[in-house]
Amino acid sequence: MTGRPAGGATAKALPVARSETRPPVPALMFIALVVAAVASLGTPLITSVATSFHVSLGSAQWTLTVALLSGAVATPVLGRLGAGPHRRATILATLAVVVAGSALTVLPLPFAWLLAGRAAQGVGLGLTALMMGVARDHLPEERGAAVIALISVVSIIGAGVGYPLAALLAELGGVRAAYGFSLAVTAAALLTAWRSIPEAPEGRSAKVDVAGAVVLAAALLLVLLLAGERSLWSRHLAVAAGLAVVAVVLLCVWAVIELRGTTPLVGVRAVRHPAVAGANLAMFVGGIGMYLLLTLITRYAQTPHGAGYGFGLTTFVAGLVLVPFSVLGFVAGKLTPRVRTRIADPLLLAGNAVVVGGGFALFAAARSNLPELFAAMGVLGFGVGGFSAAMPGVILAVTPKSETSSAMSLNYVVRSVGYSLGSAVGGLILAAGTGPGRLFPDDSAYTTAALVGIGAMAITTLTSLALARRRPSKTTP
Repeated sequence: MTGRPAGGATAKALPVARSETRPPVPALMFIALVVAAVASLGTPLITSVATSFHVSLGSAQWTLTVALLSGAVATPVLGRLGAGPHRRATILATLAVVVAGSALTVLPLPFAWLLAGRAAQGVGLGLTALMMGVARDHLPEERGAAVIALISVVSIIGAGVGYPLAALLAELGGVRAAYGFSLAVTAAALLTAWRSIPEAPEGRSAKVDVAGAVVLAAALLLVLLLAGERSLWSRHLAVAAGLAVVAVVLLCVWAVIELRGTTPLVGVRAVRHPAVAGANLAMFVGGIGMYLLLTLITRYAQTPHGAGYGFGLTTFVAGLVLVPFSVLGFVAGKLTPRVRTRIADPLLLAGNAVVVGGGFALFAAARSNLPELFAAMGVLGFGVGGFSAAMPGVILAVTPKSETSSAMSLNYVVRSVGYSLGSAVGGLILAAGTGPGRLFPDDSAYTTAALVGIGAMAITTLTSLALARRRPSKTTP
């Protein structure tokens, strides 16, 4: 006994009780789904934006690129803030920024303001890792692991939910109607967070490495520029190669800053752990392959019949092709927590990489009718859902609870870059397969791209199997 007054003991216990408040799981899922779906709105609306704002398709493409860029930069920053005592305030402030950005996309303002709004919406992508941190801190271990897996899956299938809905709204009411829906759901997410997200446990501190954030932003800007501006590689190869070198140098400088700093943006030393390094490598290469197939199928579905293949689907109908992706991805996410009690997470990564590779093989061999495209998209969704659900388990097995948000935020930066490169690789292969004077690539170019994707997933499988040979020790909270 300490002899302290009972009232004092009660007062000290109150903050702990508040930190142990369990957040509603649907709230965490809803917030993760909203930020993922809203950030993906740029994809189906590119053509509508170009028409409505009288800009080129290349300029309209930046409504997607700028969201990915701001999300990639914000994710490690928010991950570091989420590791501190002000996680709830960080979540609410971030969602407020997303709501403000959504308002900018709806108001009748020039194109530059739309880009600013999209950049603000992209910041919300960093909240996925924070939702995982909340789940790990405030839910029982087994339940928390299952919720984290589902949050990871929801952050993927959000694109499948947002794509057809945004396309339908754009067809019915124009681009402002589609963005108006994003304003409504982000406001709902902010209200949900205000009512549901508890305070972080006591005894944590976190400072943001401003210099590291600036250098990382510059490096990622170049990476996404090189990934998004495919014409730069075909018309100005020397410039593109030079920018690639600069991007690599900046990433090296950033790594040095992180290693020498006392409050690094990302624990680079922790990344050197074989499990973390291997998981991020698998995520990077796997992300390239996964997004490559997603791009191939949606583009193939919208190719007009005059090209000699394709189905000439409208943006909305092509978005419906993503429904099997979302549904089976969610199914895989629900099944994974049960399966991982018998099969190690790295083996699950390897198995699901094989499934995605099977989706590539199916697309390469059979794509002459729509049911075959739906089947390939369903296989992709199941593989991506299982892969995404298993990934957090590999990383968090060697990560303290206090570093959950930071560790997962780096993984999401790697995923974002991998997705961007997957889109770029698909574009480059299809561009190389487009004959002089033709608007659309040869059908064989899609087969070539599918074979490249199979190779990427083979590398991912081998990396995951190498992880399975190591049995990492559990960390302490």
